Order: sequence, then structure tokens, then C-alpha cells
Amino acid sequence: MIKSLVRIGALALPLFVLATPRPVIAKTTAPPSPQATLTRLADAFVPLVLEIGTYEPDFVDAYYGPADLRTKAEAKPRSRGALEQAASAAVVQLDRSVIPHLRDPAALGRAKALRGFYRAAAMRLAMIGGKRFPFDQEALGLFAVKPQLKPLSYYDAILAKLDRLVPGDGPLAARVDAFNDRFIVPKDRLRPVMEAAIAECRRRTLAYFDLPKEESFDLEFVTGKSWSGYNYYKGNYHSLIQVNTDLPVRIGRAVDLGCHEGYPGHHVLNIMIERNLVRGKGWHEYWVNPLYAPQSLISEGSANYGIDLAFPGEEQLAFERDTLFPLAGLDPSEAKALWDVRKATTELGASRMTLAKLYLDGTIDRAKTLELFQKYQLTTQKRAEQGIAFFDQYRSYTINYYLGQDLVRGFVERGKPDAKTRWARMRHVLSDTVMPMDLVAKPAR
Repeated sequence: MIKSLVRIGALALPLFVLATPRPVIAKTTAPPSPQATLTRLADAFVPLVLEIGTYEPDFVDAYYGPADLRTKAEAKPRSRGALEQAASAAVVQLDRSVIPHLRDPAALGRAKALRGFYRAAAMRLAMIGGKRFPFDQEALGLFAVKPQLKPLSYYDAILAKLDRLVPGDGPLAARVDAFNDRFIVPKDRLRPVMEAAIAECRRRTLAYFDLPKEESFDLEFVTGKSWSGYNYYKGNYHSLIQVNTDLPVRIGRAVDLGCHEGYPGHHVLNIMIERNLVRGKGWHEYWVNPLYAPQSLISEGSANYGIDLAFPGEEQLAFERDTLFPLAGLDPSEAKALWDVRKATTELGASRMTLAKLYLDGTIDRAKTLELFQKYQLTTQKRAEQGIAFFDQYRSYTINYYLGQDLVRGFVERGKPDAKTRWARMRHVLSDTVMPMDLVAKPAR
């Protein structure tokens, strides 16, 4: 290019004879779309949870994604502080760049669920680092609800009712515990009793759910646990169901565990999530199931409510009397008496949340908690110690069983629908990105 100089004042400037200079425009990159940001944060959630599992193994309740992804995440995890920072940053991004801009209901539901997952992860990471929160704040951060708990005095009327149902001398707890011990399943009959109970739970669920033909589970009996039953979901529609035999298993637990851990409980919920969300929509964040997350309230609540859904009215009593009692070698004529006592003691279940709050907030010490646990749960010191061990290990997680059950029941049974509608609503709870507050009735406008 021919170039010469032209003098303007005291400056010599180049004069381009053969070309006109073009203005330089800085290149700008458009910000990622809300959907792209959501996808990125969803993909990042899986390794984050797997890395948290290196600091707290219980945090990863289930994982059935690619093995190499887990290997990579666990080989070189970020520091606890860096993980907490990443989880908190993800909540901010979802709040600012994703949730306000999504219009598709499915994507919005996914984003809100992911926000709950990240928020719970950030709080649990803080707790792993030694931080402690008041019970109510912990429950809200981990499980997206603030429980409104009844005082222990509320349950005194239920104790009085049981006092009439189980008359005799000595403390009520000892009398009720001795009554329940009449219905212990002998160890050599425990497997056939549990298998029969699970089979009936499954049969009733399949009347309303179209589960994959290849779905299956294994049943194991274990010891040394703070829980009575557990479901380990393995992926490919398969679960390992474990029953803790540290303490003798009573006949009433068979159907309860069969529904809760199996059908229509945890096993079915995980199947529905894998089939509908992971395989159906490609939402790979559901490869991993963190124990501390709002989904746990949905999971435990639906599993508890699933017992009443599968066995409405006194159908559980009839099944136990006609099938399980004979299998266990127990007298079927006593089934009704046990049923009446169990229904009354079930009303005491929610007192565990109050006990957990009082204990974990330091309002009462361990010795007092042990005393009150025996009184309001009507159990022995050994069973009470197992209950307090659960508080120590899982803390506010206990709300998921009772508050979760109430929320699921309220949603499924709202308006007193027929059985088909109840099961259809349960399917929605198990299959979609339902958050705890989605179950609460909205006020009429």
C-alpha cells in the first residue's frame, strides 16, 4: 500500500491513499441463555455432590451415573470451602440469570429443584466444616420447609388413650413395649414374612403404576445401624433393601417397611425418576441423590404415606391377620388388638420432631431426651438410645418422615378424591420435580 505523510500542525500523520480506514469495533460475546446456564449448572451438580461424598460418605445416598465420572470426582476433590463457595455461587446464578427468565414450566421446575439442591449442599458443607444452625433454620436450608411443631404436652392426651388400651401396673411405656413384644417375628420366619409383605405392597402398586418389567430388588438383613430399614438404589431399576435386626422386628413393621422401602416408596420413586427425568429428559443431575436436599422430604413423606395409600382403611389389618400372622406363627385373633394399639402409637410419631428440636437446639440434654423419648415413644431405653443415635447422625432429617407425610397426604387426598385420582397424584409426586411447598394448598383468590 502506498503511504505518505501529511503534516497537520506539528504532527505527522499517515495518509492512506488507496484505502479508507474503518472504525475498529470491539467484539462482544452474548451472555449464555438461561437454558444454557441451567444445563451447565445441572451438569456441574453431579461432580460437586460426588466430591462432597469424600468428606461425608452419607451425603451421597445413591449414584448410578458413569463410573468414570465418580472416579474423576473422587480422585481430586476440591476443598470443602471451595465446594461450599461453588454451591452458594450456583444459587446466586440460578436466582439472577435463570429462574426469572424461564417461561417453560418444565424448565422452571427443574431450575427451582436444582436451586434447592445447591442451597442444601452449601448448608451441609458449612455443617461438615463444624458450623451449627438452629433446628428450624437447618430444616429450612436443607429441606426447604420450616416445621411448625407441637409441644410435647399435645401428646399427653394420646398417652391417656393408650393407657386405657393397655391397662395394667407399671409405667405405660413398659406396658406398651411388653405388649408389642408379643408380636416379634421369629428370626427363622423373618425372611418369608418380609417377602410376603413386599410382594403384597408390589401387587397393590402395580394395579396403578406401569413399572418397567425389569425392575427388581434384593433383600438383606443387617446389624449395626441407627435406622430400621434402608433402600440403596443401584440404577437400572434395581434396589438393595436392607432391614436392621439389631432389635427384634415386630410383625407390624413388615408392611410398613415393604411399602416404605419398596412399593410405592423409595424403590418406586427412584424408578420413576430414572425413567422419566434421567432417561426421558436427559436431566443427568438426577444420576445422584444427595441425602440432604428438599427431595428427601418428598421421598420420605411419600414413602410413609404410601403405606396408607396401598392399604386404605383396615386393609392392612386384614392382610396381616390372614397372611402375615400365620407365616410368623402368631395368633391371628390378636391382630385387631395390636392394630388398635399401633394406630394410637402412630399418632405419637410426630413427637420425635419436637424431641429432636429440643435436643439438637440444646434445650434439653441427652439424659432428659432419653427419658422423654421413652415416655412419648413408649419404648425401652435401648430403642430410645437408637432413636437418639439417629438424631446425632442425621439431625433435622427426622422431619422428613412426619412433616413430609402430612404434606404428601394433604396433596394427594385434597378434595377427597377416588382411589384412581389418589394414585395419579402420587405418581405426579414421585415422577416430577415437586418441591415441598408445591404440596401446600394455595389460598383461594
